Amino acid sequence: MSTQESLTLKPFLKWAGGKRWLIAYHACLFPTHYRNYFEPFLGSGAVFFHLSPRRAYLSDTNTELIKTYQAIRDDWELVWKRLNWHRRRHSKEHYYATRASRPRTPTSRAAKLIYLNRTCFNGLYRVNQEGIFNVPKGTKDSVVFPDDDFAAVSRVLRKARLASCDFENTLSKAKAGDFIYVDPPYTVKHNQNNFVKYNERLFRWDDQKRLAAALRAASKRGALVLLSNAESPDIRKLYLGKDWRLQVLVRNSLLASSSTNRKKTTELAIVNY
Repeated sequence: MSTQESLTLKPFLKWAGGKRWLIAYHACLFPTHYRNYFEPFLGSGAVFFHLSPRRAYLSDTNTELIKTYQAIRDDWELVWKRLNWHRRRHSKEHYYATRASRPRTPTSRAAKLIYLNRTCFNGLYRVNQEGIFNVPKGTKDSVVFPDDDFAAVSRVLRKARLASCDFENTLSKAKAGDFIYVDPPYTVKHNQNNFVKYNERLFRWDDQKRLAAALRAASKRGALVLLSNAESPDIRKLYLGKDWRLQVLVRNSLLASSSTNRKKTTELAIVNY
């Protein structure tokens, strides 16, 4: 399913809960043969870019994120040009002016999201109750990176259908032989995860139960399922049964503001194959 390009292509965004560590240390979890790829919580798309599937259905409830992917797919050169415009003007004043701005074109909006993502505090994407991005400027000043390859990103995204929608809409399309990778916001406290309060506004426990039901239905239709989630008794109870195999994965936590506070944490990998 993969190409040589997918072996080197990396996400262009940093996202809370990103799965670069999963690719680096647990790539053996991914199936080698499947029909279509489904990912309903896209985020930075680390797993999608790594696998580079022939056909994918990608979604996220973050509309600005999906529009950013669409803009790069449709006109990566103009997004790149606008991002370099931000690079030349980058400063504290420019950061906050950009954060407050409301670009009208898809490429300008995409460049804004990428610029803020790369220069905000800890690469977080957080909005207030009005849906306005409110993360302060961080310490990193790199706006473009040596390994940026928006042309390759665009080529891979042309093989995908992108949508901003609830996960059930995406999962309902998966059929026998398809592969589903699911990485929802974590909404239970584990390993002193301080980001859970923010996630609870976006993805509640009732959503976790809806997700478990949707994945059981997809599994019964013959889809291959890999779910990464919090390592907790509550999550384990949702996936009790002979159809699911649970494996504890250990990784370094990246959410703490100080590197000295970033300790080992555990997550669950839940599969049906």
